[in-house]
Amino acid sequence: MGHNKFRNAWQERLTALRNVPPVLKIVWESGPVVVSLGLLFRLFAAVLPVALLWITKLIIDRIVHSVSAHQPVDRNFWWLVVAEFGVAVFLSILSRGIDFLDSLLADKYTRHVSIAVMKHASELDLIAYEDPVFYDRLERARVQATDRLGMIQSIGRLVQQLITAITMSATIIIYSPWLMLLLIAGVLPAFLGESHFAFLGYAKNFSQTPIKRQLDYLRVLGGSKEAAKELKLFGLSAFLTERFANLSNRIYSEDVSLARRRLIAGAALSIIGTLGYYAAYAWVIWRTITLVLSIGTLTLLAGAIQQASLNIQQVFSTLAGIADQALFLTDLLAFFGMQPTIQSKPNALPAPRPIRLGFEFRDVSFRYPGTERFVLNSLNFHLHPGERVALIGENGEGKTTIVKLMTRLYDPTEGQILLDGIDLREYDLEDLYNEIGVIFQDFMRYEMTARENIASGLIQELDNAALLHHAAHKSLADEVIERLPHQYDQMLGRRFEGGVDLSGGEWQKVALARAYLRDAQLLILDEPTASLDARSEFEVFRRFAELTSGKMALFISHRFSTVRMADRIVVLEKGRIAEEGTHEQLSLFGGRYAEMFELQAASYR
Repeated sequence: MGHNKFRNAWQERLTALRNVPPVLKIVWESGPVVVSLGLLFRLFAAVLPVALLWITKLIIDRIVHSVSAHQPVDRNFWWLVVAEFGVAVFLSILSRGIDFLDSLLADKYTRHVSIAVMKHASELDLIAYEDPVFYDRLERARVQATDRLGMIQSIGRLVQQLITAITMSATIIIYSPWLMLLLIAGVLPAFLGESHFAFLGYAKNFSQTPIKRQLDYLRVLGGSKEAAKELKLFGLSAFLTERFANLSNRIYSEDVSLARRRLIAGAALSIIGTLGYYAAYAWVIWRTITLVLSIGTLTLLAGAIQQASLNIQQVFSTLAGIADQALFLTDLLAFFGMQPTIQSKPNALPAPRPIRLGFEFRDVSFRYPGTERFVLNSLNFHLHPGERVALIGENGEGKTTIVKLMTRLYDPTEGQILLDGIDLREYDLEDLYNEIGVIFQDFMRYEMTARENIASGLIQELDNAALLHHAAHKSLADEVIERLPHQYDQMLGRRFEGGVDLSGGEWQKVALARAYLRDAQLLILDEPTASLDARSEFEVFRRFAELTSGKMALFISHRFSTVRMADRIVVLEKGRIAEEGTHEQLSLFGGRYAEMFELQAASYR
């Protein structure tokens, strides 16, 4: 059992090395000039140590010969000293140059891969973000994007260590091949031990990811402005702190346990490596005492044995480290390997301008991955050009799902969604999005300037002040912005210095301006005013109704004073349309709508 586990661990480690080439491709793309110079500098730094040892051997042998023969050194002797000095200075400069290039590469790689992760995350399907497993992978990918920088620098060191080990080993083999076997025999056990514990470290970190996500959440929760009120009033601080302490203690205990085992095993195995080195060193001393080798050769071999032993250990250790670091890259590359299913087809159609027939849901069913329950069940629904439709129903009946399907953030599980009689999947996504303006209940409050907050609805118009002001005027956000110290250049939110926070209603007006900025053919409000009082919400939707005259509009609200503005009200129940009609028609019908309306009206009496 233990043997199979050990073998599987090694197979997984070796398999993970396949992750290295794609990461090297990312590194090369981040800075090809810096990478090329770094490799060139390391090549010189790898071969010069053996040249330095060889010059030292020549210097010592000439000194010994001069002393033993009672003769002055020859005229070329001092040129050897100058050469040794020059090589040493050049090595020192190369070392600093390598550090400088590594620093540049670190910055370039971190920037490049972070942008790549952000860009790829934005391209993935929205539904992926509702899967906790995806969040774990995304979190590991974000961490791996920058934390694996050490592995990249290790690859550069490996090249240098390998070349130095080869040149030093070649020097030793010239005098005795057996010395190399002795050195390798001493180093190998330490390499296997280090590699084994590095693999255990990966397994530990992998298993700890969900706990670390909980710790991050508790850390944010314990220090967030939004949670501060309830933490104080409900006395939750001690509860959250205790939970954080328990989880962090669990992580700490696992880390210490592995570190202790690694310390004991590593110390024992390092003794074997030291024995191998000193056995080789003792052999060289004996050969020198017996006058087989010169003093200069003793110096050469002693230095070569020391550096070969060190570099062979470093090669094994670095290679093991790269293999184990490559295990961590599995999630990063798997993340980059994820492809969106919702994307434009080749030669996709442009969105129709104008829309003539509208949107049609034809026997549409939808369920979320991993669940058996259908949120929508054989739904048939039509939104005509120029029509304003209100969706109502209990929570979980599929109102927001209809919005996400209509905007093609999701694709239906069954059935078709048509736009002007053509399947929505046939249209170019970006072009389709340009014709839709939508504000969700959980709309974003961007901690940026007021200008950028509004322009996020059509970011290419960021510098079009007249258009931004017009959109703000439509949503009444201009009244809010004019009161700000720096108006459109005012930083919103409290995250950054100089920022000004807004009330819920003020944020909502800024968010609405984004939708109006697009001047789209379809405008959707998905309960963005849920935090407002009834009068404020009524005013928002009244203005929305005025501004969407002649356009397709879809809105969701729980307040019947608002939905009665619609041309048609659609009542959802169990994923189907239970009733539809005007407020007057549905009130007279005496069905589900009339019942809900009466219940809400009674609460205001």
